[in-house]
Amino acid sequence: MSEIDQQSLKYSSETKAIDPDNYTLTVVIPCYNEVSTIRAIVERVQASSIARKEIIVVDDFSTDGTRDLLEREIAPLVSKVLYHPVNRGKGAALRTGFAAATGDVVIVQDADLEYDPADWPGLLEPILDGRADAVFGSRFLGGPHRVLYFWHSVGNLCLTTFSNMLTNLNLTDMETCYKAIRGDIARALHLTSDRFGFEPEVTARLSRAKVRIFEVPISYSGRTYAEGKKIGWKDGVAAIMHILRFNLFA
Repeated sequence: MSEIDQQSLKYSSETKAIDPDNYTLTVVIPCYNEVSTIRAIVERVQASSIARKEIIVVDDFSTDGTRDLLEREIAPLVSKVLYHPVNRGKGAALRTGFAAATGDVVIVQDADLEYDPADWPGLLEPILDGRADAVFGSRFLGGPHRVLYFWHSVGNLCLTTFSNMLTNLNLTDMETCYKAIRGDIARALHLTSDRFGFEPEVTARLSRAKVRIFEVPISYSGRTYAEGKKIGWKDGVAAIMHILRFNLFA
């Protein structure tokens, strides 16, 4: 086990419990070319029932007007807006956000409208009551979802199964955006992926750190490619390599 994984394990077993009545949730929103949705998702995040929120938006060098909108309208509404000088990928944006996070719990929120902050209480409950160190939101455990691409669901099942074989976890949705992690653990993880390799990497590192992982059902309103969906089959192929790399070599 690597040094950073040993430190994460120490955090999960020795840190004091999070006070469910007095905690801060850090919401990290990676953003790339989401000019049509970024304000709506920030408003949904602000309107959530969680009382104390640190909202961090990381713009990954958007070129569609998103950056101007962030500077002009969104920055006063959130805790921090961080800007990448070049496009580096979702994983790099999340590393930037995690490094800046100060909350007791950190959650990833995509900048599109596929995931609903109304699901946060269910994601946070196992952490706040002391049963879990990380919680994955699963799109395949019975929550309402938009009916879209069959082959995407097949690909997700294959990637999740392959990841489970190497992590020895029994997740149903490794590729989910919604991952809530204790803040101390999130800040300790040594993450390196730049693009969509974040999902298999963080899963592998949490597994190797032996933290307690729960999974809860969430809703899902997926986008079509015409509506701006970015992940494609090449990312699925790359995910196989990421699963091998982060479970066997990194």
